Amino acid sequence: MTLFRTYSYARTWRTPRPYQVNKPNFAFVRLRSRALSTTVTQQLPTSTARLKNFIIGTVSIVLGVTFLEYYFDSRAAIHKYFITPVLRTATDAETSHKLAIWVAKWGFCAKDRLADDEKLAVRAWGKNLSNPVGLAAGFDKHGEAIDSLFDLGFGYVEIGSVTPEPQPGNPQPRMFRLHDDKAVINRYGFNSVGHKGVELRLRDRLRRYLYHSAKLHPKITASLLASSPDGASLSDALGINRSLKDDKLLGINLGKNKSSDLESVDDYVKGVKSLGPYADVLVVNVSSPNTPGLRGLQRKDIFEKLLNEVTIARNSLSGPHPALLVKIAPDLSDDELDDIADAAMKSGVDGIIVSNTTISRPNSLYSDSSLVSETGGLSGPPVKPLALRALRKIYQRTNGELTLVGCGGISDAKDALEYARAGATLVQLYTSLAYDGVGKAREIKDGILSELKDKKWTDIVGEQWKN
Repeated sequence: MTLFRTYSYARTWRTPRPYQVNKPNFAFVRLRSRALSTTVTQQLPTSTARLKNFIIGTVSIVLGVTFLEYYFDSRAAIHKYFITPVLRTATDAETSHKLAIWVAKWGFCAKDRLADDEKLAVRAWGKNLSNPVGLAAGFDKHGEAIDSLFDLGFGYVEIGSVTPEPQPGNPQPRMFRLHDDKAVINRYGFNSVGHKGVELRLRDRLRRYLYHSAKLHPKITASLLASSPDGASLSDALGINRSLKDDKLLGINLGKNKSSDLESVDDYVKGVKSLGPYADVLVVNVSSPNTPGLRGLQRKDIFEKLLNEVTIARNSLSGPHPALLVKIAPDLSDDELDDIADAAMKSGVDGIIVSNTTISRPNSLYSDSSLVSETGGLSGPPVKPLALRALRKIYQRTNGELTLVGCGGISDAKDALEYARAGATLVQLYTSLAYDGVGKAREIKDGILSELKDKKWTDIVGEQWKN
């Protein structure tokens, strides 16, 4: 009985029951066959498909490279007629400003790819510049995008204003566009990362330059790279400008903290000592309207003391001394301008920047009255008549013995030439760059060359006084 049961179990295990037989699922087989057929077709494209993919890929690469070449040329119309207007429409003034600095800081900014014509060459403060067009302080306040700004074609770039201690400046909103006048009102109030923050950036920039240029400069040795001298020692040892650019100069604009004593000049003396070693030009800013009491430093007695103190501090620096300039307001009376010119001549400063923004609101303004009434300094074309008046007065009072920098409302080559004929060796712009885009420096330089014809820039400096 036991044997029979065992045999029965064996037969049951060996012989499948009817319901255990696997019948083929013909519908599933057909679907799988189609999927495999599709997969094989995709993996093995025809010669026509391969040619199509090759053409699309090649065209995409060519178009991409062409667009990049176009974008990174500052003369490209896309900057003036598309990118800049879109930014003005899509963002407020300060956001647009910050975005522009970010783009320039990370090297995404266009470049002026043309060499400067010899007719534009000028000599100032014992140094040669390839062109007289400069960028005014206020755009790159913290020294974040110096190299990119030089790449736009400026012969002189001024960073700042920089205050001794960090400060946030005035509350937002603090910058307003007057579109109809192509002007701007700002009340930033010397927002700054402070001397130490800017000094660290300048030192780091110099270090990067040394390491990248080690093969080009035989004077760059391992011991020099390993040492930690200040900026003046490093750049001066190589016989190069502190801008680290041939025929271009770097200016640093010095400001004053709000918390400092109103009549104290110590903040400027500190600036000369901390940042002087990194600058070709130092600018003492006593004319911003956005720091309470600052313009009071333009009073004759305080102004003379200020210039004497900063001149002594500048002369105490080791190595070649940076040029020392003072930046004044366009709103001064004739008597005040005379006092400033006399004090500048007496103190031994190297030049005057005429001028800063104005606190006045000229009747020529077209823009909405609600914006015009905003507190702050007005820049752009409405400032030009005021700045030109002050420039002519200073030039006459100094008999052309000081190097003057014209600033305020320069929008095209004719404006630049008008400043030059009034006595400006160099000119600076800012607001027109914000309205017209990164090609502004090249546009003005080309316009100057067209207007000069057979003359040179230096031939027309002070021309209106030579007749």
